Amino acid sequence: MWEIVRAGGPLMWPIILCSIAALAIVVERFWTLQPQRVMPRGLVDKVWKLIDNQQINDKVIAALNENSPLGRVLAAGLANRHRPREVMMERLEDSGRHVVHELERFLNTLGTIAGVAPLLGLLGTVTGIIKAFNAINQGGMGNPQMLSGGISEALLTTAAGLCVAIPALIAYRYLRGRVDRIVVEMEKSAITLADAVEDAQQRHREADAA
Repeated sequence: MWEIVRAGGPLMWPIILCSIAALAIVVERFWTLQPQRVMPRGLVDKVWKLIDNQQINDKVIAALNENSPLGRVLAAGLANRHRPREVMMERLEDSGRHVVHELERFLNTLGTIAGVAPLLGLLGTVTGIIKAFNAINQGGMGNPQMLSGGISEALLTTAAGLCVAIPALIAYRYLRGRVDRIVVEMEKSAITLADAVEDAQQRHREADAA
């Protein structure tokens, strides 16, 4: 392995660093974006029951805010449940933007790595070919060893860059799609929350009037 890295030239090191960074980001994002961590099962139903039973208070909101990303969004709406629907939706949208920003953390870096890694490999190809031509200019046509260094550097860096870029790009697209699906589900939950709060308030007003 060490011999391969040495044969690939100095550009192998930034490619290796890119691979390490990409692997760390992918592992961290897969862990963070687990459905049970982002949108715990049963959380939405539990919140709807609390709304129907008029059991929402500051303690419940605080616990919900610490529960999960979806919990933070719902907590922002419940904290403004006594205000007009437009205001509550604005708070839900503001909280949602912050949560989405957290869900997308490091994804731009992963996408950058997917784009930069093959370029580093291409740069290694260019430098390797330059070395091969320099060997030819120095009379190395009759000595294959003088040419092999530049050629191997060109091939190895290209292969290494692609080996990093392809998995990174696949992971980036997959994680981006997962975040998009989570955002859609959160938007549905936010709208349903606003409807549930409005219906609960309407039933409470009708009960008081009766």
